[in-house]
Amino acid sequence: MFNIRVYGILINEQKQVLLSDEFIRGNYYTKFPGGGLEVGEGTRDCLKREFKEEMNLNVEVGAHIYTTDFYQKSAFNPAHQIISIYYYVKALEPITAPLRTKEFDFDEAQLQVYEKENEIETFRFIDWDLFSADSVTLPIDKIVATFIKTGH
Repeated sequence: MFNIRVYGILINEQKQVLLSDEFIRGNYYTKFPGGGLEVGEGTRDCLKREFKEEMNLNVEVGAHIYTTDFYQKSAFNPAHQIISIYYYVKALEPITAPLRTKEFDFDEAQLQVYEKENEIETFRFIDWDLFSADSVTLPIDKIVATFIKTGH
């Protein structure tokens, strides 16, 4: 079974990269914003939907960056193979979602949501000079982070 994920790389005018800090099923992950492709949806439409759902943010989807070209087993379901697709995105409006300044800075309301949904997500920017493959958790994200940072 394939699990197709679509992620957006948003770099603001201050040369900061948007990251998502998540607590899912008892584990911490830092990744790029995005999520799962739904049936009947194109990859670009998926990314627009995910940013709207998660951040209430309209984005323009730009150039394709990378699509997984190796086998990656899902961390959540060993029967699934992950295929991740990455694009640059640009915010079409000011970001109104709460942005954190430190990793995994969840508020009380988010912790209550975790009790019901078994996951929490929050967002923050990281300065370009501090950004690297070590800034993200997932193996495919690490490849993309290196590509973005080095150009290859």
